[in-house]
Amino acid sequence: MKISVLHFLKDLENNNNREWFNDHKSRFTDAREELILFVEELIKEISVFDEEIGKVDPAKSIFRIYRDTRFSQNKDPYKTNFGANIGVKNAGYYLHIQPGQSFLAGGIYMLENDKLKELRNEISYNADTFQQIMNETSFRGYFGGLSEEEKLKRVPLGFDKEDPMAEYLKLKHFVAVRPVTDKELLEKDAPGKFAAMYKSLKPLKDFLNTPFR
Repeated sequence: MKISVLHFLKDLENNNNREWFNDHKSRFTDAREELILFVEELIKEISVFDEEIGKVDPAKSIFRIYRDTRFSQNKDPYKTNFGANIGVKNAGYYLHIQPGQSFLAGGIYMLENDKLKELRNEISYNADTFQQIMNETSFRGYFGGLSEEEKLKRVPLGFDKEDPMAEYLKLKHFVAVRPVTDKELLEKDAPGKFAAMYKSLKPLKDFLNTPFR
Protein backbone atom coordinates (compact mmCIF):
# COMPACT_ATOMS: atom_id res chain seq x y z
CA MET A 1 0.00 0.00 0.00
CA LYS A 2 1.22 3.50 -0.80
CA ILE A 3 1.96 5.91 2.02
CA SER A 4 -0.24 8.46 0.23
CA VAL A 5 -3.29 6.58 1.57
CA LEU A 6 -2.21 7.19 5.16
CA HIS A 7 -1.28 10.80 4.38
CA PHE A 8 -4.74 11.44 2.96
CA LEU A 9 -6.47 9.96 6.01
CA LYS A 10 -4.28 11.98 8.37
CA ASP A 11 -5.01 15.20 6.50
CA LEU A 12 -8.72 14.36 6.47
CA GLU A 13 -8.64 13.89 10.23
CA ASN A 14 -7.27 17.41 10.56
CA ASN A 15 -9.70 18.90 8.00
CA ASN A 16 -12.94 16.99 8.43
CA ASN A 17 -15.25 19.28 6.50
CA ARG A 18 -16.95 19.24 3.10
CA GLU A 19 -15.08 22.19 1.66
CA TRP A 20 -11.66 20.62 2.26
CA PHE A 21 -12.86 17.21 1.06
CA ASN A 22 -14.28 18.61 -2.17
CA ASP A 23 -11.05 20.51 -2.83
CA HIS A 24 -9.09 17.25 -2.37
CA LYS A 25 -11.55 14.85 -4.00
CA SER A 26 -8.89 13.58 -6.39
CA ARG A 27 -6.73 12.50 -3.44
CA PHE A 28 -9.64 10.56 -2.03
CA THR A 29 -10.25 8.90 -5.39
CA ASP A 30 -6.58 7.94 -5.71
CA ALA A 31 -6.48 6.59 -2.13
CA ARG A 32 -9.62 4.54 -2.66
CA GLU A 33 -8.28 3.08 -5.90
CA GLU A 34 -5.06 2.14 -4.14
CA LEU A 35 -7.09 0.44 -1.41
CA ILE A 36 -9.13 -1.49 -3.99
CA LEU A 37 -5.89 -2.81 -5.52
CA PHE A 38 -4.62 -3.78 -2.08
CA VAL A 39 -7.85 -5.59 -1.17
CA GLU A 40 -7.89 -7.29 -4.57
CA GLU A 41 -4.44 -8.74 -3.88
CA LEU A 42 -5.51 -9.69 -0.36
CA ILE A 43 -8.55 -11.53 -1.72
CA LYS A 44 -6.33 -13.49 -4.10
CA GLU A 45 -4.09 -14.54 -1.21
CA ILE A 46 -7.00 -15.49 1.06
CA SER A 47 -8.81 -17.46 -1.66
CA VAL A 48 -5.86 -19.88 -1.75
CA PHE A 49 -7.11 -21.35 1.56
CA ASP A 50 -10.70 -20.01 1.59
CA GLU A 51 -12.20 -20.54 -1.85
CA GLU A 52 -15.46 -18.67 -1.26
CA ILE A 53 -13.56 -15.41 -0.70
CA GLY A 54 -12.62 -15.48 -4.37
CA LYS A 55 -16.21 -14.40 -5.08
CA VAL A 56 -15.81 -11.11 -3.20
CA ASP A 57 -15.77 -7.89 -5.27
CA PRO A 58 -12.92 -5.73 -3.89
CA ALA A 59 -14.66 -2.43 -4.66
CA LYS A 60 -17.97 -3.50 -3.10
CA SER A 61 -16.23 -4.76 0.04
CA ILE A 62 -15.04 -1.26 0.96
CA PHE A 63 -17.25 0.79 3.26
CA ARG A 64 -18.36 4.29 2.33
CA ILE A 65 -16.27 7.10 3.78
CA TYR A 66 -19.35 9.25 4.38
CA ARG A 67 -20.63 9.15 7.95
CA ASP A 68 -24.31 8.87 8.88
CA THR A 69 -24.63 11.79 11.30
CA ARG A 70 -28.42 11.71 11.74
CA PHE A 71 -28.35 10.10 15.19
CA SER A 72 -24.84 11.01 16.27
CA GLN A 73 -23.55 13.89 18.36
CA ASN A 74 -20.41 13.80 16.23
CA LYS A 75 -21.34 15.74 13.10
CA ASP A 76 -18.05 15.26 11.26
CA PRO A 77 -19.14 14.32 7.73
CA TYR A 78 -16.37 11.79 6.97
CA LYS A 79 -14.82 8.73 8.55
CA THR A 80 -11.08 9.06 9.10
CA ASN A 81 -10.42 5.44 8.18
CA PHE A 82 -10.97 2.99 5.36
CA GLY A 83 -12.64 -0.33 6.11
CA ALA A 84 -13.17 -3.45 4.01
CA ASN A 85 -15.45 -6.37 4.86
CA ILE A 86 -14.05 -9.42 3.10
CA GLY A 87 -16.71 -12.10 3.30
CA VAL A 88 -19.84 -13.57 1.74
CA LYS A 89 -21.76 -14.65 4.89
CA ASN A 90 -22.34 -13.42 8.44
CA ALA A 91 -18.78 -14.07 9.63
CA GLY A 92 -15.83 -12.94 7.55
CA TYR A 93 -12.57 -11.02 7.56
CA TYR A 94 -12.17 -7.28 8.13
CA LEU A 95 -9.42 -4.79 7.28
CA HIS A 96 -9.25 -1.40 9.01
CA ILE A 97 -6.88 1.27 7.68
CA GLN A 98 -6.21 4.29 9.91
CA PRO A 99 -2.86 5.96 10.60
CA GLY A 100 -1.46 4.50 13.82
CA GLN A 101 -4.67 2.56 14.51
CA SER A 102 -4.97 -0.03 11.74
CA PHE A 103 -5.98 -3.62 12.49
CA LEU A 104 -7.02 -6.96 11.04
CA ALA A 105 -10.10 -8.68 12.38
CA GLY A 106 -12.35 -11.61 11.75
CA GLY A 107 -15.55 -13.07 13.09
CA ILE A 108 -19.05 -11.75 13.49
CA TYR A 109 -20.24 -8.40 14.87
CA MET A 110 -23.62 -7.01 15.97
CA LEU A 111 -25.85 -10.03 15.37
CA GLU A 112 -29.61 -9.74 15.73
CA ASN A 113 -30.87 -11.20 19.01
CA ASP A 114 -32.35 -14.37 17.51
CA LYS A 115 -29.19 -15.13 15.56
CA LEU A 116 -27.04 -14.33 18.59
CA LYS A 117 -29.01 -16.91 20.59
CA GLU A 118 -28.52 -19.48 17.82
CA LEU A 119 -24.79 -18.89 17.85
CA ARG A 120 -24.57 -19.14 21.63
CA ASN A 121 -26.46 -22.45 21.43
CA GLU A 122 -23.97 -23.68 18.82
CA ILE A 123 -21.06 -22.81 21.10
CA SER A 124 -22.70 -24.50 24.10
CA TYR A 125 -23.58 -27.67 22.17
CA ASN A 126 -20.19 -27.93 20.47
CA ALA A 127 -18.00 -26.75 23.31
CA ASP A 128 -15.06 -29.07 22.57
CA THR A 129 -14.84 -27.97 18.93
CA PHE A 130 -15.07 -24.28 19.81
CA GLN A 131 -12.51 -24.57 22.59
CA GLN A 132 -10.14 -26.35 20.24
CA ILE A 133 -10.42 -23.44 17.79
CA MET A 134 -9.75 -20.95 20.57
CA ASN A 135 -6.65 -22.85 21.68
CA GLU A 136 -5.14 -23.32 18.21
CA THR A 137 -1.52 -22.17 18.27
CA SER A 138 -1.47 -19.86 15.23
CA PHE A 139 -4.77 -18.21 16.23
CA ARG A 140 -3.50 -17.54 19.75
CA GLY A 141 -0.19 -16.32 18.37
CA TYR A 142 -1.68 -13.78 15.98
CA PHE A 143 -4.89 -12.74 17.73
CA GLY A 144 -4.65 -13.91 21.35
CA GLY A 145 -8.37 -14.56 21.72
CA LEU A 146 -11.73 -12.86 21.26
CA SER A 147 -12.54 -9.23 21.94
CA GLU A 148 -14.58 -8.65 25.10
CA GLU A 149 -16.22 -5.47 23.85
CA GLU A 150 -19.69 -5.08 25.47
CA LYS A 151 -19.31 -8.43 27.26
CA LEU A 152 -22.20 -9.18 29.62
CA LYS A 153 -21.63 -9.44 33.36
CA ARG A 154 -23.93 -12.46 33.63
CA VAL A 155 -24.73 -15.47 31.48
CA PRO A 156 -27.72 -14.51 29.27
CA LEU A 157 -31.21 -15.77 30.04
CA GLY A 158 -31.92 -19.23 28.69
CA PHE A 159 -28.42 -20.52 29.37
CA ASP A 160 -27.04 -22.38 32.39
CA LYS A 161 -24.79 -20.13 34.46
CA GLU A 162 -22.68 -23.21 35.15
CA ASP A 163 -22.17 -23.93 31.45
CA PRO A 164 -18.44 -24.64 30.81
CA MET A 165 -18.62 -22.09 27.99
CA ALA A 166 -20.23 -19.43 30.19
CA GLU A 167 -17.54 -16.80 29.58
CA TYR A 168 -17.98 -17.13 25.81
CA LEU A 169 -21.77 -17.07 26.13
CA LYS A 170 -21.50 -13.63 27.76
CA LEU A 171 -20.01 -12.20 24.58
CA LYS A 172 -22.19 -10.07 22.29
CA HIS A 173 -19.65 -10.02 19.46
CA PHE A 174 -17.43 -12.89 18.38
CA VAL A 175 -14.48 -11.02 16.91
CA ALA A 176 -10.71 -11.44 17.04
CA VAL A 177 -8.55 -8.35 16.45
CA ARG A 178 -4.86 -7.86 15.70
CA PRO A 179 -3.33 -4.37 15.48
CA VAL A 180 -0.99 -3.72 12.55
CA THR A 181 1.53 -0.89 12.34
CA ASP A 182 1.85 1.63 9.53
CA LYS A 183 5.17 -0.03 8.70
CA GLU A 184 3.48 -3.43 8.28
CA LEU A 185 0.85 -1.89 6.00
CA LEU A 186 3.47 -0.38 3.73
CA GLU A 187 5.55 -3.53 3.32
CA LYS A 188 5.63 -4.87 -0.23
CA ASP A 189 4.46 -8.34 0.82
CA ALA A 190 1.77 -7.08 3.22
CA PRO A 191 -1.13 -8.89 1.45
CA GLY A 192 0.64 -12.24 1.78
CA LYS A 193 1.57 -11.65 5.43
CA PHE A 194 -1.94 -10.50 6.31
CA ALA A 195 -3.45 -13.49 4.51
CA ALA A 196 -1.33 -15.80 6.68
CA MET A 197 -2.84 -14.14 9.74
CA TYR A 198 -6.37 -14.41 8.33
CA LYS A 199 -5.74 -18.11 7.66
CA SER A 200 -5.56 -18.67 11.41
CA LEU A 201 -9.07 -17.15 11.63
CA LYS A 202 -10.69 -19.47 9.07
CA PRO A 203 -11.72 -22.21 11.56
CA LEU A 204 -13.39 -19.55 13.73
CA LYS A 205 -15.09 -17.97 10.72
CA ASP A 206 -16.39 -21.34 9.53
CA PHE A 207 -17.67 -22.27 12.98
CA LEU A 208 -19.49 -18.95 13.42
CA ASN A 209 -21.24 -19.41 10.09
CA THR A 210 -22.40 -22.96 10.92
CA PRO A 211 -25.84 -22.01 12.39
CA PHE A 212 -26.68 -19.84 9.38
CA ARG A 213 -25.87 -22.12 6.44
